[in-house]
Amino acid sequence: MAFSEEKLQELLNTLPDKVKKARKKHILVKDSSQPDQVIEANTRTIPGIITNRGCAYAGCKGVVVGPLKDMIHIVHGPVGCSYYTWGTRRNKAKSEDPTQNFINYCVTTDMQEKDIVFGGEKKLAKLIDEVVEIFNPKAISISATCPVGLIGDDINAVAKAAEERHGVPMLAFSCEGYKGVSQSAGHHIANNILMDKVIGASEKEDAPGRYAINILGEYNIGGDAWEIERVLKEIGYTIVSTMTGDGSYEELRHAHTAELNLVQCHRSINYIAEMLEIKYGTPWVKVNFIGVEGMSQSLRDMATYFDDEELTQKTEEVIAREVARVQPMIDQYRKVCEGKTAFCFVGGSRGHHYQGMYRELGIETVLAGYEFAHRDDYEGRHVMPTIKTDADSKNIPELHVNRDEKRFRVKVSPEKLEELKKKIPLSEYKGMNFDMKDGFVIVDDLNHFETDEFIKLLKPDIFSSGIKDKYVVQKMGIPAKQLHSYDYSGPYAGFNGALNFARDIAMSFATPTWNFIVPPWQDQPLLEGKMAEGEGKAC
Repeated sequence: MAFSEEKLQELLNTLPDKVKKARKKHILVKDSSQPDQVIEANTRTIPGIITNRGCAYAGCKGVVVGPLKDMIHIVHGPVGCSYYTWGTRRNKAKSEDPTQNFINYCVTTDMQEKDIVFGGEKKLAKLIDEVVEIFNPKAISISATCPVGLIGDDINAVAKAAEERHGVPMLAFSCEGYKGVSQSAGHHIANNILMDKVIGASEKEDAPGRYAINILGEYNIGGDAWEIERVLKEIGYTIVSTMTGDGSYEELRHAHTAELNLVQCHRSINYIAEMLEIKYGTPWVKVNFIGVEGMSQSLRDMATYFDDEELTQKTEEVIAREVARVQPMIDQYRKVCEGKTAFCFVGGSRGHHYQGMYRELGIETVLAGYEFAHRDDYEGRHVMPTIKTDADSKNIPELHVNRDEKRFRVKVSPEKLEELKKKIPLSEYKGMNFDMKDGFVIVDDLNHFETDEFIKLLKPDIFSSGIKDKYVVQKMGIPAKQLHSYDYSGPYAGFNGALNFARDIAMSFATPTWNFIVPPWQDQPLLEGKMAEGEGKAC
């Protein structure tokens, strides 16, 4: 189902000239005959357009920091901001010490009008005192929302004073929602603070076991991390920390001891991956734990890196057993799904990862994109030197790390690293565009108008996105698979996750619900015309 540039131009022609010119840069039709197809990304959404993006605060507290289970996360701002990031992504966590698992709590200063006028620093300080007394957490995070930045509350000063008062680490995140162009800015802010204040803060020099790894950019939505860890631990890996699904402040402090970092969500955590490599010499490899093929290939890439015969053999044994167990059931679900098409517009890596899982079910993704990606998430990391720093990006302080002369270790010789880069995605991500087929559409920051128009033109059988546009799509008679929080299902990662996903997608098609909904293009004529009186011809 190829889409042409002519059809794209027809769609864009319905927009005002200025908007059309801007949006054209954010949409492309894949054409492999063009060596470098550039797509605009990480720029502000045009005012007035309904976007699916979140804010910097959502990316910092809601995505990266919030899942850390042994910390109390304080939101300094109105209660609505707290509610927005309270459990909406279904980050699950369990702990051997139930008194140190605060994942279900929502703590806020609940700023009122008088706090906006007179300042909220005293209110924040008092709340910190209460939190320490009641919960006695390992650490506390303080996330600033928009009003805090506008009125000038100094959360860093409050945090510093509270840390001296209580002896509990206080992490202050100046992640006001308006910083940056989307939640991506919040990811960056969170990465910087965690790297500067937490990672490497322990005295431990060695990992507690062999094949020590960190899992980066995995948020345990619906239990994803537990399924991934089940397989990795059986093979023999030692998981030092997970950033940050079911993760903890205590684990993060030891992250410098790992031998390899696995990057699942490239956009939200690549900053830490790069800084860990510079400071401690720990390489990173891009992984995709979504789908049977993605999971299997990632496990083989990891085994290739460690180059251990025993590990490689165990890896193949586990893959063979797991595939033999789940593939026959997935094949049954494939019979329901085969031949259908999908839109996959979600997150900063999921829009790419889930295309492989769809393909395993016989579903082609004819349109894909990201909400908050940068150009390298589409075009690959080789374009990073060509990306220009704009004014919005300068709102985020850069953290420059240097080699830790005491802890820096060469994990693999430079010669071996170069050899490995030819075999596995070591310090490399080729981007979404690389895997898209010719004639398929790639859209950055897809808006609601474009969603409607592309659905009418391409008529997908299923739409994968977030909660903001799920119900609009369903009212158009199309199943919507929500991939931000999995619609109360999951896990979808790993081998068991692939089976769960296949089941849920097949059920989406098989439900009789859609017999009661008529898509707009089925009761509207594709061509319209009128008769001109007296001339006897249509016009």
